[in-house]
Amino acid sequence: MLGAAGCAAADPADAADDCGPTTATVGSDDITPVSPPPTPALPVTVTSADGAEVTVTDASRILPVNLYGSIAEIVFSLGLGDRVVGRDTATTFPAAAELPLVTPGGHDLAAEGVLALDPTVVLADASIGPPEVLDQLRRSGIPVVLIDDEQTLPAVTLHIREIAAALGVVEAGEELVTRVEQEIDEARATAPTGADPLRVAFLYLRGTAGVYLLAGEDSGADAMIEAIGAEDAGSAIGISGFRPLTSEGLINAGPEVILVMSEGLDSVGGIEGLLELPGVAQTPAGEQQRIVDMADGVLLSFGARTGEAVAALAEAVHGTC
Repeated sequence: MLGAAGCAAADPADAADDCGPTTATVGSDDITPVSPPPTPALPVTVTSADGAEVTVTDASRILPVNLYGSIAEIVFSLGLGDRVVGRDTATTFPAAAELPLVTPGGHDLAAEGVLALDPTVVLADASIGPPEVLDQLRRSGIPVVLIDDEQTLPAVTLHIREIAAALGVVEAGEELVTRVEQEIDEARATAPTGADPLRVAFLYLRGTAGVYLLAGEDSGADAMIEAIGAEDAGSAIGISGFRPLTSEGLINAGPEVILVMSEGLDSVGGIEGLLELPGVAQTPAGEQQRIVDMADGVLLSFGARTGEAVAALAEAVHGTC
């Protein structure tokens, strides 16, 4: 489903006339949980991603937090949303929007704020911290389970299984895995195949903080771009992770489409502000204003809505004008 017309003119010569900014949106803003809601079979002992053996005896008050919002998305999708007591900045879907925020700085937890929520289990990954706070929570007696933090499509099912195991709902986890894998496979099947895939650049923008980055290999954005049958522009020029945006780098990358998060686009003043950033207006994407934005909590979350996100992104990038 699109918030604006797609941008893939049949005749490239007509692209500048026919194409323009596009918003990619999933069919629903909220989470679809498995049904009926499972009852956790506890206690369970699991191996945390940091190697610690953690025993979970109570899942009545769950705190799922990371930089991407994916852990909370999976917990809600497992049918345990009514047990969640707090949220991270990236968890913005309606069912969780009114929960207390425990990461006002983006990826830093405050021990006092977490302890005030009295969680019976904390689920996190390496994207959030600081480690000293997680250690403090463990010393206070709260089980803290760290989940693998790889941001790729194959890792989504791994994360679901890890979270389901830690919460004692393995059967519900397998049900969710089946659904998510099917959605991802169906979404990937819609990607066009051909010798000349579109070149797409992901820009991470936080205008209020003066942060402008071009993404490349292993950024997470490359996985989403490749899933829709496109070529990641940053990876193509040898960028790994994220690098500061420069005119030379972006022009060299030569993106035909520029992909951004919706809040990032707003932070630079929309399309007009984006076109003023180094090199943007000089790229094929900038010349045609072929810009695709997608909600921050969906595009790179790699949670249970990943299949929906891939399908929406494919439609926005490849859809006919």
